[in-house]
Amino acid sequence: MPERDVPDESSSISHEVAELARMLTRAGKCVVLTGAGISTESGIPDFRSPGTGLWTQVDPMEVLSATAFRTRPEAFYQFILNLCETLQAASPNDGHRAVARLEELGCVDVLVTQNIDGLHQRAGSRNVLEVHGHLRTGTCVKCGRSYDMGGVLDAVRRGELPRCSACKGMIKPDVVLFEDPLPIDFVLAQQAVIESDLLIAVGSSLEVAPVCYLPALASHLAIINLMPTGYDSRAEVVIHDRAGRALSALLDAVRLGSDGNGYSE
Repeated sequence: MPERDVPDESSSISHEVAELARMLTRAGKCVVLTGAGISTESGIPDFRSPGTGLWTQVDPMEVLSATAFRTRPEAFYQFILNLCETLQAASPNDGHRAVARLEELGCVDVLVTQNIDGLHQRAGSRNVLEVHGHLRTGTCVKCGRSYDMGGVLDAVRRGELPRCSACKGMIKPDVVLFEDPLPIDFVLAQQAVIESDLLIAVGSSLEVAPVCYLPALASHLAIINLMPTGYDSRAEVVIHDRAGRALSALLDAVRLGSDGNGYSE
């Protein structure tokens, strides 16, 4: 296991981390919302960072839209193949592991993620809502039969379009494409945030609709993100730092408090 980042106790985020730990341990129900920024430390590029963001290199409507799937399936599946190989080569980082451990400790009730990389589950998170879908399976657009994406990708590697063995319909990955409606997980995420006492948004610009509206539903909001977001002024705690370091520090602070050494009224 890679060596975990050690929080700099002299840094300006120490007070904010301690305050967030207090909020977290006192919350009856906490929801964590994660975006691409939590996975960049695993080597997965985000979407909008200048020079490195995925959408600065390709037009998403050309490669990852419902229209691209219907009208340019060969290019669509080559992009999906390359994307899946990138995601499969990545490993969970300190941020993913810290969120999973906070769930184990009973501090996080629901994890809502915009990511399709599956790294939260690989880190041990259990109650995960994937509001943009995932790349573990695909579904025939004609008969609805489900397929493991491993076999789908094998067909693409052979230069074939992946088709249903029963009806020959095209197999569509179970990821939300541009122009697609969001899955039931988004409805469940809305309800979870409404019922929560605290929403912690991590590694998200909070700009992508409709997920960007979730923080407006929260009774209490905290943000961990490298760059400022449009919700910073509404949040009670804002930590501008890498997700892995900030979440590791938060986990340490929660453990310290659970040992009876902190968070007195």
